[in-house]
Amino acid sequence: MSNKVNKILMVLTSHDQLGASGEKTGFWVEEFAAPYYVFKDAGAEVAVASVKGGLAPIDPKSELPDFQTESTKRFNEDKSLQQIIANTLPLEMIDEGDYDAVFYPGGHGPLWDLTQNTTSIELIEGFLNAHKPVSAVCHATAAFLNVKNSDNSYMVGGKAITGFSNAEEEAVQLTDIVPFLLEDELKKRGAEYQCVADWNPFAVQDGLVITGQNPASSELVAEKLLQALRN
Repeated sequence: MSNKVNKILMVLTSHDQLGASGEKTGFWVEEFAAPYYVFKDAGAEVAVASVKGGLAPIDPKSELPDFQTESTKRFNEDKSLQQIIANTLPLEMIDEGDYDAVFYPGGHGPLWDLTQNTTSIELIEGFLNAHKPVSAVCHATAAFLNVKNSDNSYMVGGKAITGFSNAEEEAVQLTDIVPFLLEDELKKRGAEYQCVADWNPFAVQDGLVITGQNPASSELVAEKLLQALRN
């Protein structure tokens, strides 16, 4: 039995403007906190990076009472983790070779700064080329949209993938605010997009790629990632 400690990288958005709405966005607390504690409680080492480094912005909506869970309550009392969020590593300083897997938490921010980010795309490609699992939940599946295979085809093509659905975007009334609809863009790239009813937990794994549909799916993705590492 191996006693190897898994090293997991979590990558957060640095984008805090919700399009032209004048409202703030960022990462969704539950989608970071729940997986973080799943990883830590399983004995993994976790590093936290963001596109720009430094303070990663929290989506203020994710701090509203309606969206509090055991994990977010734990986060709210966890001063050391709040310090980590205030001092994230800059993405460009990250070396894939230092980690066993990567997890991208959602929130609307990633739609703007992780979809086209070449540093992030190359990082994900590096993990996959090294046969290491990559994972994302909710809007963060957008980080996979422009990842390519060695033959220049889209990595998501032909893969079972999920992410925030068009119906869920409609439900939060942001269809006309977001730069694109994630479900549509995944389908355009040939992904076998899957989803369940709005707000229900759903995660899917296809090879090294693990994705979750919405905030309720974040723990499921984290558990699937740990299982992939055990295998």
